[in-house]
Amino acid sequence: MTPLNRRDLGLLVLRVGTGAVLAAHGTQKLFGWFGGGGIEGTAKGMEAMGFSPARESAIAAGLGAAGGGALLALGLATPAAGAAAAGAMAGAVAVHAPAGFFAQGGGYEYPAFLGFTSAAIGIAGAGRYSLDHATGHVLDRPWVVAVAFIGTALAAAAVVGRRAQAQAEARQPEPEPEHTTAAEPGE
Repeated sequence: MTPLNRRDLGLLVLRVGTGAVLAAHGTQKLFGWFGGGGIEGTAKGMEAMGFSPARESAIAAGLGAAGGGALLALGLATPAAGAAAAGAMAGAVAVHAPAGFFAQGGGYEYPAFLGFTSAAIGIAGAGRYSLDHATGHVLDRPWVVAVAFIGTALAAAAVVGRRAQAQAEARQPEPEPEHTTAAEPGE
């Protein structure tokens, strides 16, 4: 029997803890578990936060967090799982950014931490105590890391950019209607 490897054990603990938090967060969005709003409540919230289409955004955010978190906890398809969770958290960071960094003031500290941790696990790999290792890393290849993170970065940039553009357009003042005045007599 081989002795426990501290690095792999540390990755296991980090993966399971981060994955469980993300999975719980995502199931709030998808199923209304743990006091969440479910798809309908999350879609209303997404609409209020400027994400369009709201229902599809709610599903994507829920799947990114719940699916990415569950896969991270299992250590399966770790690059895709880490990228998906990081992408979901990028949307949350965009929402919380106007409130500054710290969570106590409504800032983006917490989703940023979850996003960076997910990305780091996705890049580093799941370690020896994982389903990726048990399956010979078929879903954990260098090209998977590149494709997953490039794809997620492009998707997150598009979604966050579309939201920012919609918010900027909503802040634009309505153009004043042209006033026509009747001609004065003798003109």
